[in-house]
Amino acid sequence: MEVINAIGRRKTSVARVYLCEGTGKITINKKDITEYFPSAILQYVVKQPLMLLGVEGNYDIKANLDGGGFTGQSQALRLGIARALVKVNEEDKKALKDQGFLTRDSREVERKKPGRPKARRRFQFSKR
Repeated sequence: MEVINAIGRRKTSVARVYLCEGTGKITINKKDITEYFPSAILQYVVKQPLMLLGVEGNYDIKANLDGGGFTGQSQALRLGIARALVKVNEEDKKALKDQGFLTRDSREVERKKPGRPKARRRFQFSKR
């Protein structure tokens, strides 16, 4: 099996995922997943598509993560892994789509407007 690549995005995070057959090793920016995401919850988020299909030990994953914070990066990586798994086996698409792993969360930060302290916040009203 050749290397399959996919991309995942969330907020300002971009995850480039390279999937190949192996023993289940996940490397992110040349670090192990436990080193890059010390939180067990974020590790769980990343592994969700693999656990759903029951292929945790079948593929080695290398990922380059860029931008955003750790939560956005983990969700971008989850999307990238799910897209790569669909490229491997098209029949897995329905199961991943039903769980929402193939849907790109399109929410972005709203820009700050001029004359206001934040995007929607107004300065405090003073009657006198």
